[in-house]
Amino acid sequence: MDRILNALGILGLVLLAVVAVLLLQNWLAGGVQLDRAALSSSFNTFTTIFLGIFIEAAPFLLLGTLASGLVEVYFNKEAVQRILPDNPFAGALVGGLLGFTFPVCECGVVPLTRRLFHKGMAPATGIAFLLASPVLNPIVIASTYAAYGWGPMLWLRIGLSFTIAVSVGMIFALHQQPRSMLRPLAFAPISGGSIELPVIQSRPTGWARVQQALTIAGDEFFEMGRYLIIGSMLAALLQTIVPQSALLALGSGPLLSVLVMIVLAVLLSICSTVDAFVSLAFVGSFTTGSILGFLVYGPMVDIKSTLLYLQVFKRRTVLYMVTLPLLLTILAAVFLNLNVAL
Repeated sequence: MDRILNALGILGLVLLAVVAVLLLQNWLAGGVQLDRAALSSSFNTFTTIFLGIFIEAAPFLLLGTLASGLVEVYFNKEAVQRILPDNPFAGALVGGLLGFTFPVCECGVVPLTRRLFHKGMAPATGIAFLLASPVLNPIVIASTYAAYGWGPMLWLRIGLSFTIAVSVGMIFALHQQPRSMLRPLAFAPISGGSIELPVIQSRPTGWARVQQALTIAGDEFFEMGRYLIIGSMLAALLQTIVPQSALLALGSGPLLSVLVMIVLAVLLSICSTVDAFVSLAFVGSFTTGSILGFLVYGPMVDIKSTLLYLQVFKRRTVLYMVTLPLLLTILAAVFLNLNVAL
């Protein structure tokens, strides 16, 4: 029953968002009467973008929740703590390296990281992993290679993403009370309630363990999926109201082009597994640094991933998780535009 009510609530939000898009577009155009053709066009645009973002991201969210369920059932807290270093700065470095091992994008990595927090992972390690995995995982590296080959863009994307993820993780490692950065459910699960992390009371064997992992994955998928839907709706709303041509017209100069491409990456909120192919459309008309900013910052922070972060971290922490990578990405991309010719 709870899931049915949640589904009805989400459907209501989608319908309200569609109505808001249509009314806002009409108001911005200065119209008094709603044009039926314009309404139909706006509705089609919104639904196409929304479904495209959601369908693209949902399988990776499911993959992340499956990994979360497997971690809960097959890894106890002591095992995780033995694997991860005690030193928070070394933990941030390890968190960045873990990004190479898990084939999950910016949606799937959030439930997995939350489960690892529950198992004892340090926040600095988890933040570095959250920021690194969407770019450094094997699937994204392969897609970037398919788009750009073994060229500078591939290595710059890998190197800069790893450097930023580890640097931000080490900054958070300086926090005197790191657990205070997390929401309570990220490390202290409470029994009962459909949106709370389930607690494993016993360790079954064989097929029963698989079933338990799938149950946990299903619960987390429904929980995190709500925020994925809301994030996809917001991204579709902004793309419907703000035409890409208006952003692209501003994309000139070493700094402005970087800012435009970063804003575009956040608004598009496309999955990191395919963003390399999307960025190819801007090669030749935008600077190398701006395209690199699109490929580095977009997977770390976009609309849907920010909403998912808010389910794990407190708002001030999320603000820093959004701002610090942004500043480092802009700095690196502008430096590249001014000093390196590719």
